[in-house]
Amino acid sequence: MSAPMQKPVRVIVLWFPDWPLHAALGAEAAAPAAILHANRVVACSAAARAQGVRIGQRRREAQGLVPSLRIVPADPARDERAFLPVLRLIEAQAPGVQLLRPGLALLRARGVARFHGGEEEAARALHALLAASGHPDVRIGIADGPFTAELAARGADPVLVVGAGASAAFLAPLPVQALQDPEVTGLLLRLGVRTLGELVTLGAARLRERFGEHGARLHALAAGADSRPVVPRPPDPELAAEVEFEAPLSQSDQIAFAVRQSADAVILALAKASLVCTEVRIDLTDDDDGVTSRTWLHPTCFEATDLVDRVRWQLESLASAAAGDDDEAHRFRGIVRVRIAPVAVDDAAHHQPGLFGSGTDERLHHAVSRVQTLLGHEGVVTAVVAGGRLIADRQQLTPWGERAVPARPADQPWPGQLPDPLPAEVFTPPRPISVTAADGTPVTVDARGLLSAPPAAVDSCAVRSWAGPWPVRDRRGDPAGALRGERLQLVDEQDRAWLVLHVDDRRGGAGAGAASDGCWLAEGRYH
Repeated sequence: MSAPMQKPVRVIVLWFPDWPLHAALGAEAAAPAAILHANRVVACSAAARAQGVRIGQRRREAQGLVPSLRIVPADPARDERAFLPVLRLIEAQAPGVQLLRPGLALLRARGVARFHGGEEEAARALHALLAASGHPDVRIGIADGPFTAELAARGADPVLVVGAGASAAFLAPLPVQALQDPEVTGLLLRLGVRTLGELVTLGAARLRERFGEHGARLHALAAGADSRPVVPRPPDPELAAEVEFEAPLSQSDQIAFAVRQSADAVILALAKASLVCTEVRIDLTDDDDGVTSRTWLHPTCFEATDLVDRVRWQLESLASAAAGDDDEAHRFRGIVRVRIAPVAVDDAAHHQPGLFGSGTDERLHHAVSRVQTLLGHEGVVTAVVAGGRLIADRQQLTPWGERAVPARPADQPWPGQLPDPLPAEVFTPPRPISVTAADGTPVTVDARGLLSAPPAAVDSCAVRSWAGPWPVRDRRGDPAGALRGERLQLVDEQDRAWLVLHVDDRRGGAGAGAASDGCWLAEGRYH
């Protein structure tokens, strides 16, 4: 049974029609004009559309329809720069706005709706603010999830609210082109599926079978079950604070005491903007102008004491790494500058404590942080899934509170990697294990990857069932150190499931059928 879809969040989408033209031409955007990229129209004015110009047309075709058409080259950086003042206007009314693209902004409806006494009242207030600031053509849609809200904004005049739970009915009559997936849309049209409602009737299972998880995602969008999270835009640089020292400081306690005032300034600036910080970057500059940066996360939001602790932990980690450096030129000597810069912020209304106290996430964070203070920065770690062919490579441990950045991206193709479900217990490094045949002799693997005999025992315990072998080939960037082996999955009589790997030292020179003088290693164990 598939996991239930997360309940969509009520969101507000603000759409500014033809924004690239407004950014490029200003008041002249009302004339027939078009934005071109790679010799094709990517945006056009209402006057140009009235004469037949459409997005996707070639330049020659568009100019043939409108000889006086004004052509402007695409410039995403220009569009974003022009949209930043609009984002600041929105944030003055409702902090926590997310930039989807220039001309399209998104924010959670809950906080601003409570302030104005309702979702439609909040949308009307936002529209009045923007209209008074020179943007009367803004369209606002409110719905369950960003996908439905964006489509509502495109049909709004000027505000359209899709009630909670009514997304499926609102989306049903819309064409499948609303999914903005030309490849899938073209196939659906050839199959006679023309509306989102008809797409939903096909069922998620059939779409997943044909298009994989992408098809299931499209079905969820068409059904109004959009659970994409709302991520606020990066904070303004003015929220950052830094402190410089006249003489380099090398003691972590001295530096932590000196940055306390800067940490208070960051939290105060956030509070004035009705924001909280959920992700922060700390830059340490040493006396050789070397900068060490690290990004820290928080399950709820940072306080000033949390920022000071992160500075101290980063200093201790830097000093520990420098102590083990044999190169005297790279030894840690002192810090001359500390900069604290919020990376991700959120509306403070979303982080207010409950009526009867704070939630379990905050208590857990305080408990884990206390343990980390006692054991050191790397004393408490969390696991993330990385890329790789070996199970040990796919498990990466990151200190608590630090951004987990896998050394090998998990979303890249890794031919030969083990599919889900993964073992619950991973042996790092893999430990030797015995795999024997019925007569007690070790099971070997020949050059073709075939077993010398069916496995009868693993770790001196009888085997009930087994599957494999599957080849594993990993050069690891060095042909001389290439890993070559075969995997097996075995279940013993104690209902323990093993993932074992036979590793040999062949480099392709063994004759066909020759047995490998290798060994068996236990990569992991299922529970």
